[in-house]
Amino acid sequence: MKIENLKLKIEKSSGFTLIETIVALGIFAIIAVGVYSSYLNVLDITIASQLNSTALAVMGNELESIRNVDFQDVGTVGGAPAGILPAEKNINFSGYDFVLKTTVRNIDDPFDGVLGGSPNDSAPADYKLVELTLDCLNCTRFIPITTTTYVAPANLESTTKNGSLFINVIDASGHPVTQANVLVINNLVNPAISINDTTNNAGQLQLVDIATSSLGYQITVAKPGYSSEKTYKIGDSQNPNPIKPHSTVVSQQITLVTFGIDKLSSQNLVTRNKFCQAVSDIDFSQQGTKLIGVDPDVLKYSVISSTDSGGVKISDLEWDIYTIQNIDPAYDLAGTTPLSPITVNPGSNYAINWLIEPRNQSSFLAIVQADGGQFIDDAVVILSKTGFSETKVSGHNYFDQTDWSGGEFFQKSQNVDENNPLGDLTLAQIGGKYATNSLEWLESKTYDMGEVANFYMLRWNPQGQPLQTGTDSLKFQIATNNDNSTWNYLGPDGSPATYYTNTDSAIYTGHNGSRYLRYKVFLITEDPSFTPRLEDVEMEFSSLCIPDGQSFFSGFEAGIYTLTVHRNGYQDYTAQINIGSGWQEHRIVLTP
Repeated sequence: MKIENLKLKIEKSSGFTLIETIVALGIFAIIAVGVYSSYLNVLDITIASQLNSTALAVMGNELESIRNVDFQDVGTVGGAPAGILPAEKNINFSGYDFVLKTTVRNIDDPFDGVLGGSPNDSAPADYKLVELTLDCLNCTRFIPITTTTYVAPANLESTTKNGSLFINVIDASGHPVTQANVLVINNLVNPAISINDTTNNAGQLQLVDIATSSLGYQITVAKPGYSSEKTYKIGDSQNPNPIKPHSTVVSQQITLVTFGIDKLSSQNLVTRNKFCQAVSDIDFSQQGTKLIGVDPDVLKYSVISSTDSGGVKISDLEWDIYTIQNIDPAYDLAGTTPLSPITVNPGSNYAINWLIEPRNQSSFLAIVQADGGQFIDDAVVILSKTGFSETKVSGHNYFDQTDWSGGEFFQKSQNVDENNPLGDLTLAQIGGKYATNSLEWLESKTYDMGEVANFYMLRWNPQGQPLQTGTDSLKFQIATNNDNSTWNYLGPDGSPATYYTNTDSAIYTGHNGSRYLRYKVFLITEDPSFTPRLEDVEMEFSSLCIPDGQSFFSGFEAGIYTLTVHRNGYQDYTAQINIGSGWQEHRIVLTP
């Protein structure tokens, strides 16, 4: 009995529970991961130290080789000063693939004067600066190593017939641009020169004691994210008289050339219609004002392009003043924000929004502004001549419906006819007569403004109905929402019990801030021989897609028109405008 109790006690006290095992494994995993991470860090440090030592050995070997080169040969192949050192070479050392870039420059030290200074240093190449940059092609986490050394001649420098080329790079504000890439090529000298270097902290690259050459030095200056500038060949067919020709270096003189570059800006051109829908593939031209040549003038920036399938064109532009124009043969510019020309500053983003409409005979864009250039909305703009008069409101736009045939509506009651006459709305005849005292209706299709909109006026034609049809035989209600689902039809006082009964009626302001709209037209007659009739209906609205202060007219004949503009608080404006067969704009400045 005692032995059995002892066994039982031993069995109960031996082994681990499942939870204890999991906890132990977790602790072990944490410790193991920590140990392994420490091992990897130590290994990385060891490898990096070994790689760094190898790279320093390569660099030391190259420096020692340069010290054993004759002074006159210390230079790069194709560089200035010219020499026997390759500007770039590959080195395999201890299994690593390195690339070594070498730059050599003559230095004009001021201790004995400088070229063109007082005193004048007729032998400006006092010594040479050699810069070596080593990078590894098959190494991870390798930081390129750069070192510089000076190489001096064994004896005093001697006077040469060479000259010097100083290249200054500044930004739009006149400040120096450091680390700008400078490419200098001259194939007219022997040996030919090809230098790819960068500006110093003063925004300058000094090429001292280089070969003389007449209009031989081709210079290009650039920097990632910046504009670029270069010299041009005189007599080229595209630019025969460049403002900045290839540079000349004269014996024992300094040629100083200044280039201006700065951060690029982004321009986002969007072309869309009055319902904010993209209008694709709109052709446009854009030109800056900077010249690279004269007689004839040659613009630095002049492009013809088009928006993409989404009605967008993104362009990188340097600082300048740009004129942008619509040149699409199928569409007219019905409004723009901002107006052209556009001043572009360095490192900025610009959005240009164009309102586009299909071309329809002559067209005219009226732009109403104050003295300070601000757009003026709600100005009444009238374009008229004998037999023609059309009125618009600046900052507003319009959509209409003139044909309901072919199912151009949502639904209707049984006794509405859209085919007699075709496209108009009337009551349907039953046995040659119109049903009397029966209120019939048609509910329009949905109009999507694309953005939330404000609504102003409701108009329709004809303005009057036959007297026999009775009072208010044609009337409307309007429904709006932002969910394209909830349609509550209201009259001019916001009530479902009232109706718009007179054309040119102000739309209930409670509809403002809505994106979707439908209207409902009601027809009734008191005389079976007469019917009310609807030929067209128009809505006046505004939204974020409608440019401020502008009114667009189209679909009329060329001729001389009277333009009249009225806005409360400003003097009336009147002008005679000769409108041709195409598109034109007119800018109106109203005076308080």
